[in-house]
Amino acid sequence: MTRYRKTQVDARAREIQRLEKVLQDAGIKLTSVASAVWSASSREIIEALIAGERDPAVLAQMAKSRMRAKIPQLEEALYGHFGAHHAFVARQIIDHIDYLDSAIAALTEQICERLLPFESAVALVASIPGISAITAQVIIAETGGDMSRFPTAAHLCAWAGVAPASYESAGKRRPAGTRHGSPWLKRTIVEAARAAARSKGTGTSDLSGEISQV
Repeated sequence: MTRYRKTQVDARAREIQRLEKVLQDAGIKLTSVASAVWSASSREIIEALIAGERDPAVLAQMAKSRMRAKIPQLEEALYGHFGAHHAFVARQIIDHIDYLDSAIAALTEQICERLLPFESAVALVASIPGISAITAQVIIAETGGDMSRFPTAAHLCAWAGVAPASYESAGKRRPAGTRHGSPWLKRTIVEAARAAARSKGTGTSDLSGEISQV
């Protein structure tokens, strides 16, 4: 279930990228002002575009919270040629994003219910810098929560595919990247490590160079 949820999260990210491309094709440069193409302000503006509103001044006034400080830049970014075909495709994409949001929420609810027996383990794993509750759910789901099968932490790292491999020939050892390991767990751990590397005061911010090589 956690694996399927990840596929839906990835699909949602791709749909948001498609929406951005539709806006760019229409000359709408929303991301030049907004930090992301998909936010409360952005959605309201895009919905208005789909409904037929084309006045940049009117659209810019739909900005919320911190984006309101950028209304002049937003007006300039909203000058474009958003046509009926852009509106049709944008509608389909937004509807698909809404569906994916619903699917992700339903999957998360089911995952949480099934992880109730591992609630303390999830909380313990989530206490590690860079690991969110969702990441902890994936780690517990992939490992089963029973660490007795791994004699040491190094064995777990090797099984996950984040331990360095080695190549030896004629008595000489050369680096060989990382092992294959469990692809779902490896991806989750690498993402968590990158999040921890961006966190201040965790003792991991100096590891970004090493993490980028994994």
